[in-house]
Amino acid sequence: MKNKLFVLIGPTGVGKTELSLSLAEFLHTPILNADSRQIYKNIPVGTAAPTHEQQKRVKHYFVGTLNLTDYYSAAQYETEAVSLLNERFKQHPYALMSGGSMMYIDAVCKGIDDIPTVDNETRQLMLERYEHEGLDNLCSELRLLDPEYYKKVDLRNPKRVIHALEICYMTGKPYSSFLTCQPKQRPFDIIKIGLRRERVELYERINKRVDDMIANGLIEEALRVKQYRHTNALNTVGYKEVFQYLDGEWTLETAIEKIKQNSRIYSRKQMTWYKKDDSVNWFHPDEEARIKKFIELEINK
Repeated sequence: MKNKLFVLIGPTGVGKTELSLSLAEFLHTPILNADSRQIYKNIPVGTAAPTHEQQKRVKHYFVGTLNLTDYYSAAQYETEAVSLLNERFKQHPYALMSGGSMMYIDAVCKGIDDIPTVDNETRQLMLERYEHEGLDNLCSELRLLDPEYYKKVDLRNPKRVIHALEICYMTGKPYSSFLTCQPKQRPFDIIKIGLRRERVELYERINKRVDDMIANGLIEEALRVKQYRHTNALNTVGYKEVFQYLDGEWTLETAIEKIKQNSRIYSRKQMTWYKKDDSVNWFHPDEEARIKKFIELEINK
């Protein structure tokens, strides 16, 4: 019988955290966190990271382990997470991964293409160009160097645009030439459990979560890390809006409403991504007993 990795996914605010704790206890396994922001230290409020009490209840990997200035990628996550899983499976036949970062989930479930590692000199050069020239100029350059990737990349995402240009400069080849999109075979079964709610219900939860973040100190947290605002770790919903408030560009009321709005937009992007995957088994988060029964059936196959 193959070892089994259960993957709990769903949009932001759907209720993954609490259910993941219960499922981890049910499976007698720690949680591999698959959130690209919760992996950083010093920003637990804005990333809705598992609390100290929750981490005492169940061991978590990839939570609060990196400095805000550290470079990290989905490819690095793939390497470290798969290595951890292989060690885990020597002792226990089941593992649980939970999170909402689509690239991190796909990195473990499907694999990342073997793309060259960017050297520090090239990375620094492109960051300086981004700061001085802006994203539009870099997008225009990407259109010339790699028109194929230009057509499909999110041109509003500086990390994706910059990384593609880094590879173009380092290798002299288009970034798209390294993208084979061939899924890697894993030596364990992957069973995906998706959580979803009706849109109105989900939006109400997202709005409340933002209000809770403000009450729990998001403004103060953003102020403490403001000097690192240029890092990729803080280029995310929540901090970007608060920084505009701290800069005096928005009122606090406007910033809060923008966080809610952008969080709702992000949740729709997540669901669009997940719906392309027909291997996901969908449940409402309140169906805990039904989910555990499903897991039992998968274990006994």
